[in-house]
Amino acid sequence: ISSADTLIGPVCALQTNRDVSSARWQAKGDYFVSVSPKAGAAAVLVHQLSKGNSQQPFTKTKGETQIACFHPNKPFLFVASQQHVRVYNLLKQVMVKRLVSGCRWISSIDVHNSGDHLIVGTLDRRVVWFDLDLSTTPYKTLKYHERGVRAIQYHRRYPLMASAADDGAVHVFHSMVYSDLMRNPLIVPVKILRGHHTVTNKLGVLTTAFHPTQPWLFTGGSDGKILLYQDI
Repeated sequence: ISSADTLIGPVCALQTNRDVSSARWQAKGDYFVSVSPKAGAAAVLVHQLSKGNSQQPFTKTKGETQIACFHPNKPFLFVASQQHVRVYNLLKQVMVKRLVSGCRWISSIDVHNSGDHLIVGTLDRRVVWFDLDLSTTPYKTLKYHERGVRAIQYHRRYPLMASAADDGAVHVFHSMVYSDLMRNPLIVPVKILRGHHTVTNKLGVLTTAFHPTQPWLFTGGSDGKILLYQDI
């Protein structure tokens, strides 16, 4: 109990059959999806807070699931295996498309706030950008990290994108997506942030998170530090 006589601590606790590697919120905040890569058909679970329910949307899996996230404004779920990203319509319970990354091991994905673009980070040092209206193959493949990419994210308000990797660096890009469909996205390097140190097992920056309204970036590293970069 806090000084204001309110309960602090977990609101709820969920127990799964295997270790959970990731959890991502849906934009409206009532749903979140969790991924347990070793759980087979139960690797992906969708949870609804208001009703206290958990659902298993798939009866079988195609490859070992790595990570999943929601579309920002449609009932779509993006599910990444090691080499592909499958897009499912949760209402119709059908697969909409399969994106081919051309990479060996996907580690992270994020959907642009417009819902029309997807970025994929991979352990073979690549960042892959998909234009979802254009093709099921990459619009652009970037290779600038020296080691595997662990996390990647768009900012929800500003035209910013960040990627973090085992080389200890976080790269920040200006990533402008235009409402004019005839104009290609503009991707320009802005800064390289090197506040973390790699540890003996060769792990570097493991996660990133943009502030929802400010141009600030939080990073978490294998060195046990959480850093905040402001006004990037």
